Amino acid sequence: MEQITIDEADLRLLDLLQSDASRSNQALAELAHLSPPTSLRRVKRLRQAGLIEREVALLSADRLAPVLGHGLTALVEITLERQGIEHLDAFEARVLPTPEVQQCYRVSPGPDFVLVVHCTDMPAYLALAQQLFTSDANVRNIKAFFSLKRAKFDPRLPLNRSRDNAPD
Repeated sequence: MEQITIDEADLRLLDLLQSDASRSNQALAELAHLSPPTSLRRVKRLRQAGLIEREVALLSADRLAPVLGHGLTALVEITLERQGIEHLDAFEARVLPTPEVQQCYRVSPGPDFVLVVHCTDMPAYLALAQQLFTSDANVRNIKAFFSLKRAKFDPRLPLNRSRDNAPD
């Protein structure tokens, strides 16, 4: 994999895009203290390098709740019976295509995976759990925590690069 070098201007652009990717290039350039052609060229390079995976709309769960229902969010710990790489990969392959699985993390120590799952209600969660977890003989333990309130959700990565870690 080719390594990309980024500087403070790139970090400013990435930070601004994380806050609002719908800004025009003109507005983005102005906020990043760059010329519009430079901003456009840099953002294109950052996309091509894979630093910008995709741009999405973040929906307001609270405002959608009256229309769609509040739904049910669960944080689910999964421990597998066998932890060989082929078993870990097989579990990921099983859960990743499922739209209700919003996030999937391999973790250590403790369980093998932590999932963030969003379903319409408890019966939908039960059906999903039976489909993904209990019908799989390699799942040893499932521990689910159900969200009562989401106090914070912010998908932005902190980009404050300390001077000690910055390249010369």
